[in-house]
Amino acid sequence: METHPKRINKWIPLSFLLIHSVAILIFTRGFLLTRTELPFHSTCSDASLSPCLSPNPPIHHSNSNQNQPKCWTKPVVDRVVIIVLDALRIDFLAPSAFFPEAKPWMDKLTVLQNLAFGNESSAKIFKAFADPPTTSLQRLKGLTTGGLPTFVDVGNSFGAPAIVEDNFINQLVLNGKRLVMMGDDTWTQLFPNQFQKSYPFPSFNVKDLDTVDNGCIEHLFPTLYKDDWDVLIAHFLGVDHAGHIFGVDSMPMINKLEQYNTVLERVVDILESQAGPGGVHENTMLIVMGDHGQTLNGDHGGGTAEEVETTMFAMSTMKHTPSVPPEFDTSSCKQDPEGKQICISSIEQLDFAATLSALLGISFPFGSIGHVNPELYALGSSSLNLDNTKQPAVKEWLKSYVNVLCVNAWQVKRYIDVYSNSSVVGFSSDDMSRISNLYSAAEHHWSNSVKHILMYNDGNEDSTNTSALKAQIAAYLKFFSSVAELARSKWTEFNLSLMITGFGILVISLILQSLAIVHGDNKPYAVSSGLSTGAAFTLFIVLIRACSFLSNSYILEEGKVANFLLATTGLIKLRYSVMRKTMRKEAFVFLAMVSVLRVSIDIGLTKQAATSQFMSSSPTWMLGLAPDHPALTYAIEIAPILSVAALICVLYVAIARTHSEGIWKYVTVGSMLSYFLIALLWASESKIFGFDGLLQVIGGRNIIPQTVYVIGLVQLFLLASAHMFCSGKDKNWGSRTVALVSACSSPVILLSGKQGSMLALAYLLAGYCIMRLEGVERRTKSDGQNKFSKLDSVCVVQWSLLSVCMFFASGHWCAFDGLRYGAAFVGFDEFVLIRQAILLTIETFGFSIILSVFGLPLLIPSHGEKRHQLFQMYMLYGVISATTVTATILCVTIHRRHLMVWGLFAPKFVFDVVGLILTDVLICLASAFYL
Repeated sequence: METHPKRINKWIPLSFLLIHSVAILIFTRGFLLTRTELPFHSTCSDASLSPCLSPNPPIHHSNSNQNQPKCWTKPVVDRVVIIVLDALRIDFLAPSAFFPEAKPWMDKLTVLQNLAFGNESSAKIFKAFADPPTTSLQRLKGLTTGGLPTFVDVGNSFGAPAIVEDNFINQLVLNGKRLVMMGDDTWTQLFPNQFQKSYPFPSFNVKDLDTVDNGCIEHLFPTLYKDDWDVLIAHFLGVDHAGHIFGVDSMPMINKLEQYNTVLERVVDILESQAGPGGVHENTMLIVMGDHGQTLNGDHGGGTAEEVETTMFAMSTMKHTPSVPPEFDTSSCKQDPEGKQICISSIEQLDFAATLSALLGISFPFGSIGHVNPELYALGSSSLNLDNTKQPAVKEWLKSYVNVLCVNAWQVKRYIDVYSNSSVVGFSSDDMSRISNLYSAAEHHWSNSVKHILMYNDGNEDSTNTSALKAQIAAYLKFFSSVAELARSKWTEFNLSLMITGFGILVISLILQSLAIVHGDNKPYAVSSGLSTGAAFTLFIVLIRACSFLSNSYILEEGKVANFLLATTGLIKLRYSVMRKTMRKEAFVFLAMVSVLRVSIDIGLTKQAATSQFMSSSPTWMLGLAPDHPALTYAIEIAPILSVAALICVLYVAIARTHSEGIWKYVTVGSMLSYFLIALLWASESKIFGFDGLLQVIGGRNIIPQTVYVIGLVQLFLLASAHMFCSGKDKNWGSRTVALVSACSSPVILLSGKQGSMLALAYLLAGYCIMRLEGVERRTKSDGQNKFSKLDSVCVVQWSLLSVCMFFASGHWCAFDGLRYGAAFVGFDEFVLIRQAILLTIETFGFSIILSVFGLPLLIPSHGEKRHQLFQMYMLYGVISATTVTATILCVTIHRRHLMVWGLFAPKFVFDVVGLILTDVLICLASAFYL
């Protein structure tokens, strides 16, 4: 009968893992529903259903394919070269005159600037706006479908699934266009079997700046001379990877931009040399564009201005393009240093698919909600033979453009109607009525006025007709703007009943977990304990933190909030230490460590902590040293290695004091060896120790990390074997905990970079103080008969808050641009999804969850029933984590229509639920190991 409670204890964590998984799954199905992807595809014959005029006869110039069947619009270009420079910021291309201050990375793509601002050049620079989230997969999907991919697609950024929705690439193939692709292999994953020729290169090794770019260069130039393609796509990744690793203000970034300038200069030379009558590129359009921007730290994925603002350059090899009427000109102009006026225009990436479809004369993707951009469309309009018409060029262009917009508007309205009828929720009747009224007004004006002008005008100039054309275009643009606004505000369909159900299950699980703490072993003394002062204080701290998630400002400052609450608990412990005249040194050291973590959180959030120069990102005025001061340089290189040495000494002392023996001792010694290898790796990467050639001698930079991983796996195998075959578990309680935590800490420190050892040391000191201060408020009191009172709930909440502080102090935050993708390639050069996902998870949640959960037994006092106390501690720790997620879920439910729902609340939700599931899994493993 005595073993029955133990058996129950081991199953209870697993039951809560299942309950939490079901609750989160149900809520996610209601909150992160994807936009309904309709299975319909546009065809050329669809245009006959529209009220618009059929396309004019094909263009007759020497390089036109006159045998192509007519489709929705009259093609105005023959070929398109699309060069995607991943993560191309607007200030990489736009002249420095457009910005308050010139930066080193500006004015590097001079060949494009000269073309855009030169005389008689049919070229233009655009400021392009992407829709968040700004991950590469979503941007490529948005660019090719003309729609707004939803937040849930972020999870597919690794291992992209094929796009089944109608898209620009699919329409090119259906219309007989020949496609060639080179560069980022995401294209071949999104559009398998769509390219006549493809040269994909692996894209996820962010430490590799050159493989993809060199592959593009190798195939790009020879392909430009050939005539066996209609659309060429080259996707370069060097700028994106340079940003992730080194940041924008770095020499690798500047070198990449200069390399791109050289490449683009040669591309332009090839196009212009073949642009004469009968040439391969007589009527070719070159588009150089970014898929998204990036922050100064090289991050992207969110919705900040730096991330959503990118750029586009477009050039037609045919000169003398018509000017766009000022009513539709979005140009913003400045004066360059020479006093010359230079202008850039603006474009929404949402409009890219529709505009390219119109330029090439193919049917628009069925789900596109963008409109044909007037300025980009005008660049290709030289082929309309405007100089040969009896009418002014502007009016002839207006007539062509208004008919294109007519087809465009009909297609968007068709999609909105079908979507609203086919989707589970669709749009509201008020929204549909507003959209329908705008379209009806535009169509009425078209049928009664503009259509007659286009069909029967004799070519004479008439200001009334020109005004009617402009009014028609304005009506269509108003309709497109309203549709885009509606889609951006209500694209995601929330199932409120599923969201409430998931939230309710989580609340029930909190109640059950709380009861499990009180009734842990069905002991009556647990019930009679009541709500102690410590428990009330714990509840207060947990609820305060949970309530802070209802404000987006507090979510942005979550690390600082957790640090403040941790400092509050430290002050409470200090008060009792002073009152009891015991453990005062530990209380002061703990508050000192909390202060250190507070500074580390500020440093970590600069995102510079991902590199070995992370300490230089802190305000150097605090030390009175210049950033390049030799003392600071030496400190940056030496401090991490000294911290590793300190950790080795701590493990040595732990082995001696816990009388560790057998497998537990060997596992801990293995961790000491891993620490030494990590210090050796960092020393070999530094220039001040003289070990520069060591990595080459031992076989490369990946040998040491891989050795650390192997040692860790062997350690875990030995620990599992010892648990299964060794008896007398209570006798080695401390040894087992030290062995397990040290075995897990080695890869965490390695993946965290040179900051890892110092963070681990700070974590160790703070954790030691929490352990020593456990129960300090009752040190002089009699234990009495209430064994439940031996569980100090305050120390558990301190441990939880400390883990949250470690997450932010290590340079992370709850956003996808807070992930350090470079850590996934420590020790490896090739991308393997499962392996890299595991390494990224260890780096992201190593300090905050993995070490925290496995190290929790260190807080157990030396007296009392250890298994019962440990069970209660793990249940309390689980309650704290689940309360956080429950508050987050309540927050996103309330703010589901908030402006920042996808930029802030949804990423917070994803990180928290992943953290909760990981915590539950590790609690199950820890319970099996310790109990």
